[in-house]
Amino acid sequence: MKLSVLDQSPISKGQTAEEALQNSLQLAKETDQLGYHRYWVAEHHSTNGLACTSPEILIGQIAAQTNQIKVGSGGVLLPQYSPLKVAENFNMLSAFHPDRIDLGVGRSPGGPQKVRQALTDGHNKNLSAFSRQVKELQSFIHHSFPIDHEYRGIKAGPKVQSKPDIWVLGVSERGAKHAAVNGVGFTYGHFINPNNGKEAIHLYKKRFKPSFSLSEPKANVCIFVVCAETQEEAEELALSQDLWLLNVGRGKSTVVPPIDLAKKRTYNQEEMEEIKQNRKRTLIGTPRSIKKQLESLQDLYDTDEFLIITNIYDFNAKLKSYKLLAEEILS
Repeated sequence: MKLSVLDQSPISKGQTAEEALQNSLQLAKETDQLGYHRYWVAEHHSTNGLACTSPEILIGQIAAQTNQIKVGSGGVLLPQYSPLKVAENFNMLSAFHPDRIDLGVGRSPGGPQKVRQALTDGHNKNLSAFSRQVKELQSFIHHSFPIDHEYRGIKAGPKVQSKPDIWVLGVSERGAKHAAVNGVGFTYGHFINPNNGKEAIHLYKKRFKPSFSLSEPKANVCIFVVCAETQEEAEELALSQDLWLLNVGRGKSTVVPPIDLAKKRTYNQEEMEEIKQNRKRTLIGTPRSIKKQLESLQDLYDTDEFLIITNIYDFNAKLKSYKLLAEEILS
């Protein structure tokens, strides 16, 4: 089994964005040494609790300070941007870090309509164009436009020998179709939707069409994990993530709250049910119990790679969570 990381650069209460981004660098260096396979960083806008607005810049910083781990985006919000510009950004990253750069893209609008319009400089870009954008992105990177295409002859620079690997991130069968028809990797977001992954990955593999990027389908799954030496400790650490997910789901602050605040909070029946449902997106427990649960999900999803996301308040406990998993699964 391969373990990888998805990092949203979360800001804990009382922390600055600068500190959160330095934590991302530290976590990347630690997981590189521990043997994690990939380290992907997310893109978020107009939010007070998630620090990374530019994956490309953070990827460059991380790749320069690590040695082996593949570094990429999870993911670039492609509907807001030009496929040519995205291709050139990642070609540049690949020029500096050959065979280590992943280009994950998502269909998410990136925030409210006003934020999206600001990202596109006021242009109303249609989300339904996503699959076409993925195809063009791939064609720019591999110089593979058909002879009659309007962009034939436009080459994304710089010309590099090592091409970034392209992935589509999705939480439904729609995302799986986009990845399959374009012949790129597919990441299923169990940490967002734990209910439809088996069907989505099956559809992706069934409909996959070989491309300049991939000859065979390649899929992985992203999931929340909180790991500690005892079940009791893991459950306590997860309280901050429980409240954080509740706040995020209700459009409130995205800053990660401390455990003591989560303990003092009084939850009504509706909130308790929401937390219960959110727990389906999360594995919480000891290294051995997490390993067993991942092995079950490995059979369910037919994949050998999991991206681990851990958004708890205490950064040192977060580091330890990743370390315990690595010692149990990767050593």
